[in-house]
Amino acid sequence: MKTIFLFNKENLFIVFLLLFSLLINQYYGNRGVFPLDSFSHFDAGFRILLGEYPFKDYWAVSGPFIDYLQAVFFYLFGINWQSYVLHASLVNVALTITTYIVLRNFKLNIYYSFIYSLLFSVLAYPPSGTPFMDHHSAFFSLLGIYSLILAIKSEKKLYWILLPIFFGFAFLSKQVPSSYVIICAILILSLFSILQRKFNWVKYSFFSATLFILLLLILGKIQGINLSSFLEQYIFYPQTIGKERFENLNFDFRGTIDHFKFIYLAFLPLFYVNLIKIFSDRNYFKQKNFYYFLCLLLLTFSLIFHQLLTKNQTFIFFLIPILTAFSHISLNVYRLNSTSPVYVAIIIICLFITAKYHLRFNEDRKFHELSYVNFELASQGKKIDKKLTGLKWITPEFKNNPNEEIILINEAKTYLSNDHRNKMVMTHYSFFSAILDQKLFSPSKWYLSDGTTHPVKESKYFTDYKNLITNIIRENNIKVIYTISVESWNIYNYVNSSCFQEKKITEILISYELKDCESLMVRTL
Repeated sequence: MKTIFLFNKENLFIVFLLLFSLLINQYYGNRGVFPLDSFSHFDAGFRILLGEYPFKDYWAVSGPFIDYLQAVFFYLFGINWQSYVLHASLVNVALTITTYIVLRNFKLNIYYSFIYSLLFSVLAYPPSGTPFMDHHSAFFSLLGIYSLILAIKSEKKLYWILLPIFFGFAFLSKQVPSSYVIICAILILSLFSILQRKFNWVKYSFFSATLFILLLLILGKIQGINLSSFLEQYIFYPQTIGKERFENLNFDFRGTIDHFKFIYLAFLPLFYVNLIKIFSDRNYFKQKNFYYFLCLLLLTFSLIFHQLLTKNQTFIFFLIPILTAFSHISLNVYRLNSTSPVYVAIIIICLFITAKYHLRFNEDRKFHELSYVNFELASQGKKIDKKLTGLKWITPEFKNNPNEEIILINEAKTYLSNDHRNKMVMTHYSFFSAILDQKLFSPSKWYLSDGTTHPVKESKYFTDYKNLITNIIRENNIKVIYTISVESWNIYNYVNSSCFQEKKITEILISYELKDCESLMVRTL
């Protein structure tokens, strides 16, 4: 029986997909870093193990679920870079295997299902390689859409129960694109329920959503996180950022059409087949195939809209193998032979596009701004600390001499380790707390001056963030504040300059010694 199980074709494919999707992300996750993004959840995960929590101990505009999940990985596998990358790798595994299972549920040929899932694993998490909020939000949204599709297809209770959980994790990873996808899912479910006259799913999803929210409230209560802080930091403040971006949104041919042309190309056969059915069958709106199509259509537009709005590096090319696979499935209505030239052509095109983006985003690390970098110059992360063992250290700012950056980081590390006072450290190198094994009381995970990571003077939430900083200083008896390579961020916008003695220690390390003063608060004009 064991031999039959091991040599079952389906099981062999699943095992191969599991190992490949794990190892490919583990490899590329070690290939260079963009400090601001690559270490987004490193110290944050460690801080949770120390008893410091988002919204309460640091300003969190996104990613709390990722921070907590990373804390679990650190707890289970140790506080090191490899367990950090493993977090993203296992998400890549889960998505790849789920994609394969979904395609097989639609009776797609086992070999085609395997190939599309394999290509998906290449373009899913490897472009980042490390846990990142946009990726988690998009991927858990994708799992939510998979759950919705399978729930409509099979009407099994499990999928209705999982639906709000996946969307909940997506939203707690980042508010967008998950919000767009959740709104679309609600619209699809409303249409499905009305036209199909099926409302039985409501009790299962409602129960699941209620339990999910209740558990969050209990966790927040235990950890001392105020609901008002969560709402302010995670719901209300980000809306001010989104409003400004929406007002500046510009649709042009190059950005809207040309940039995503291969996604549209992958979707074209699926769109064509469904368009024909819509015009030829007046009852098509009541058929399940229409809702599968609607799910994929709105998911695609949601993710494209998110990319246009944020104007960040594109990461949604993983849609191409998925949309190609469902286009392949939709063409089955024409009863083509499984070896039809049409299917072969689709596979070849998908292979070509995947290879193109693999070279650009995985090999060249474009997502981390490392295009045209000579990776042979990369140094070893363990030169900074053994916890970074396995990381090939090279960053965009020091791409020609990574060892110079390592020397500067180690100078800062040595200086901080010799200072035994309570200190606050603000840096884009968000690993100092973990490698020093100390609480460093950073009030944010990132420090950008444009208001995307925390409130600036123009924001109505400026005073709230300022109060958070001063409360951290007072409650933890902070004696000195350090900034490491965050020159564009002005600390005196938040604390009274008369309370500190500024000193430049190294090229990237600046200290602000706390003096006796009546008020830490800077005057707000």
